[in-house]
Amino acid sequence: MERKLDCWEYMDCGRGPGGVRDSEHKACPACMEGRLHGTHCGRNAGRACWVVAGTMCDGDVAGAFAAKFRDCQQCPFYATVKEEEGSGFRLSSTLLVKLRPEQ
Repeated sequence: MERKLDCWEYMDCGRGPGGVRDSEHKACPACMEGRLHGTHCGRNAGRACWVVAGTMCDGDVAGAFAAKFRDCQQCPFYATVKEEEGSGFRLSSTLLVKLRPEQ
């Protein structure tokens, strides 16, 4: 079985682990969010980027989940993950629980 692409590979943004970055282009928070590692077979939050605040979408920093999710639902990568995962697609509410700070 072929490895599934993470968002930074699919979008070819250069902001994934080891990607081309400079002082203007930092690593995307999705590639550093380890609490979602393995979700939809992705590295860190690479296949659940829509629940991570501050991701770099279309070259702009996206805000918190509530502010960006509508745009994420229109993203071709989100649609690809949903299709590839089928009945195994994890709902955003389930993923957001994993991102809550420990109490």
